[in-house]
Amino acid sequence: MTHRTWSIGELAAGTGISVKTLRYYSDSGLLPVAERSSGGHRRYGPEAWERIGLIRRLRALETPIATIGRVASGEQALGDLVAAELAAVQEQLTQLRWREATLRALDDCAEGERLRRLEVLARVQRLPQARRSLTDHWYRELPAEMPKRRLDLMVAMLSPEPSHAPSPAAALAYAEIHVLVSTPGFTRWTGDHAEEMRDAPAFYGEIDEAAALTAAAVREGLPPGPGEAVDAFVSAHARARGESDNRAFRRFLHTLVSRSSGFDPRLRRYWGLLDTVTGGRSLNMTAAHAWLTEGLGRSIADGPSLEQQIDGQRHE
Repeated sequence: MTHRTWSIGELAAGTGISVKTLRYYSDSGLLPVAERSSGGHRRYGPEAWERIGLIRRLRALETPIATIGRVASGEQALGDLVAAELAAVQEQLTQLRWREATLRALDDCAEGERLRRLEVLARVQRLPQARRSLTDHWYRELPAEMPKRRLDLMVAMLSPEPSHAPSPAAALAYAEIHVLVSTPGFTRWTGDHAEEMRDAPAFYGEIDEAAALTAAAVREGLPPGPGEAVDAFVSAHARARGESDNRAFRRFLHTLVSRSSGFDPRLRRYWGLLDTVTGGRSLNMTAAHAWLTEGLGRSIADGPSLEQQIDGQRHE
């Protein structure tokens, strides 16, 4: 027998790994046996040394033996293993950061408030399930006639992905919105009066354009007033109702949108909490509603009639 093969004792001496552990690796199929000695003992070839090196490196990363076996057999690529392990570590870090934010939120308050916050924050310690409860709520509550693409966008806006590194305020706000949606009688979406629309998909498309223009105006700090955003908002409602964009219709629409006063107070609070959760990155729909309502009111204030303004623009 040549020294191109080694006994398990020789592998143990050369690697510093116990015979018992090497035997376990061998019995698990991780160490390939090159041949058997005349006495029936297992002998290992050069590939065993390479395999032991791989096992040691992966075990240093706390990789389970079963996973190592899949990598060693070629069933799972090393790159895929690394990607999976990285995702798992990132998820663990997110959980730890949320736990830290939760504890800081509980630490920085009076005793009575601490007990209230503890009850609220306990709702969102299992993040995937917490977000799923939000998305399920809004898929149930948003209008069925809303086009699927817009429905998905609205649900994503109303139930954002939890931050990977939340502030204590953001963690608390995220928990508070779960309290709101679980409140009996929490309002459904009531902002667009889509039940009156002739062509809901077209209406929602134009409303989205008005929302984008409003968001830009709000970001730029423009005061509410006549302009592209208000015109787009009025046009969407006028077309959907088969009406003309004139002063009479604007008065009607202003009365209609003013009546809602920016939605239910709990929904206004919901948008405010979302501001905290997202760091102000999403459009606050109650703020946009208020901006449009005021802008619409100013567009029908004293001055040249809308028809005269349009006629004047035609002659410019």
